[in-house]
Amino acid sequence: MFTSPLSASPYEVLGVAPSATDDEIRRAYRGRARHTHPDVGGDAAEFIQVQQAWELLGSAAARAAYDRGAGETSWARRERARRGSRLGAKSFGTAGGWRRELYARMVGEWAGDADVYSSRIVREAPWDQRRLLADALAEEATAAAIDQMGIGFTAWHGIDLGDEVLDHVVLGPTGLYALTSEDFGGPVRFRGGEPIGSGTSGQTPVDDLVRRARAVARAARVRFGGAILILPDDDLGEPAIVLGEARGILVAAVRRSALSIALRQGIPGARPVGGNEVFDVRTRLAAAVRVR
Repeated sequence: MFTSPLSASPYEVLGVAPSATDDEIRRAYRGRARHTHPDVGGDAAEFIQVQQAWELLGSAAARAAYDRGAGETSWARRERARRGSRLGAKSFGTAGGWRRELYARMVGEWAGDADVYSSRIVREAPWDQRRLLADALAEEATAAAIDQMGIGFTAWHGIDLGDEVLDHVVLGPTGLYALTSEDFGGPVRFRGGEPIGSGTSGQTPVDDLVRRARAVARAARVRFGGAILILPDDDLGEPAIVLGEARGILVAAVRRSALSIALRQGIPGARPVGGNEVFDVRTRLAAAVRVR
């Protein structure tokens, strides 16, 4: 919890301002704990979130550590790691790079000389700006997972489609997949093949993913075996959910930790790519795909 730029801060979970006194935080915790406790009909997930918020703010030392280091231990440190990383697998493009640049530019316009990755600045940023950072982090985490799969896989990140971007394309022994990395700041379920939840706001990421995959397929003259919506582990109830076909492409939602298994084993029912076709598909993609 609290690791996503879109998730509520522990202060927000308890319903207090960051300037609240320790006594105000204690009273707020007790009230929220009573209200969300499952024994009185409360929501178990909310109750757990309240307990986690109290762990971070319940003592003066813990609160000082959170206020001082929340951003440093996640967003700022991960930005430095991203800059210094060297991917080992064959890949093209920079996952999340253009979103990070846009986030930093937009936040810098109002944050001045402040660290745009500090906890305070991230939490103060408007939703659309926090969403840029959340998506950038999600794409980077997906790219790191793909990189660990070895030389049998080739990945393209940040495929430029003009007005749109396809997050990832992955080619491996089990097929050609289009991927999108999402973070809605909380759990989702599915209705009509699209995720719904408090942070989805009527978005249609599955339809967007399939539409972008078809654009790449036309440009490179290739066929995708499947499309995968990748979500944070805490936001998906199962490791993988097959959502069915959309415009002739099989779609699945997958936890990020289960992505390597999904790509190695293939999505059940997805079209495989074998033999000389792998080389041909790789050549066509290399010639047609532009990355940001």
